[in-house]
Amino acid sequence: MTPVHYHSGRFPPHNLDLQRLFPLIGPAHAAVAGYEGMLKGLPNADVLLSPFTSQEAVLSSRIEGTRTTLTELLIFEAEGNLLDESTPEKADAREVLNYRSALYAAIDILEEIPLSQRLIRQTHEVLMQGVRGHDKAPGTYRRLPDTCWIGPPGSTIETAHYIPCPVEELISAMGALEFYIHDEAPDMLVQLAVLHAEFEAIHPFLDGNGRMGRLLVPLFMSTKKLLSSPSFYISEYLESHREEYYERLLAVSRDDDWTGWCVFFLVALTEQARANQQKIEELLKLYRGLRDWAVEEAPSLYSGRALDWIFGKPIFRQIDFVNSAGIPNSTARRLLELFKFRGILKVLAQGGGRRSAILAFPDLLNIAEGRKVF
Repeated sequence: MTPVHYHSGRFPPHNLDLQRLFPLIGPAHAAVAGYEGMLKGLPNADVLLSPFTSQEAVLSSRIEGTRTTLTELLIFEAEGNLLDESTPEKADAREVLNYRSALYAAIDILEEIPLSQRLIRQTHEVLMQGVRGHDKAPGTYRRLPDTCWIGPPGSTIETAHYIPCPVEELISAMGALEFYIHDEAPDMLVQLAVLHAEFEAIHPFLDGNGRMGRLLVPLFMSTKKLLSSPSFYISEYLESHREEYYERLLAVSRDDDWTGWCVFFLVALTEQARANQQKIEELLKLYRGLRDWAVEEAPSLYSGRALDWIFGKPIFRQIDFVNSAGIPNSTARRLLELFKFRGILKVLAQGGGRRSAILAFPDLLNIAEGRKVF
């Protein structure tokens, strides 16, 4: 099979079939707007969305081959040795944590500069820091020809499925991409679809391009004021439709089928926005129910603070809660015992000696993972 080559000279697309896209654009915007409405009504959004951000990191990285689950990731984080890559499982977890760190870093960078090549390079540097691929020039575009292709393990440039943008065209291609981000477009969600496909087609870095391209989705939505914060989690849909995702991306360069890609992406946005909204509704129901329960059965000046803390960190070492929740030690321990007694928290690992117990918040983890974990 002859490799597909980057579509030099065919960006931005001029052949979009808007008649095919119009029936999908309205529902996509409605679904995104519904999700944004839920976000705006969410108390302590940064805290409550933390498990969903971690789950997005898990699923985006899984598309690239990691096998970490959200629960495994949070246990790894709770255990505290974040530099430990002594097993493939721990190396996977470290990679996923980097994805989450890169998203948080990009949000901070957006406070200072717009969505741009500079932001992309700085975010990529965080994404690849200290993990597999850290020796592949994090934050730096490819410089040597014939050093990047996409195909099965062991494939060569001759047997690859896809060969990205040539090095000699890369700077101008990324410049065109940056211009496109800030250009006027008939529809911003179609613009986002084209942006994501073009970034993946260029493949500007030696590694981490897929994850970086998916990070652009919430960053663009926030920049364009489609969302009030970069809190859109699309990787669940993309991971569950992985083969079609890759095939539609490949067809852009192979067949000039930008319309087919945009159809796929608009459906992905619509379905994912609805799924995200459902998760937020379940989260709010759980949060409000426990707040009401705390008023009746855990009357304490600190019970609300304790609940907020465990919503933000649904797997944790008991000693970390006692030391950092901002609650007097005796009260913190009493609240934890009450939460365990009522089944809100579950002991994952018993403490002993100098080792603290590890606790989990099963109901929240079940919502975040979208399946019954406990």
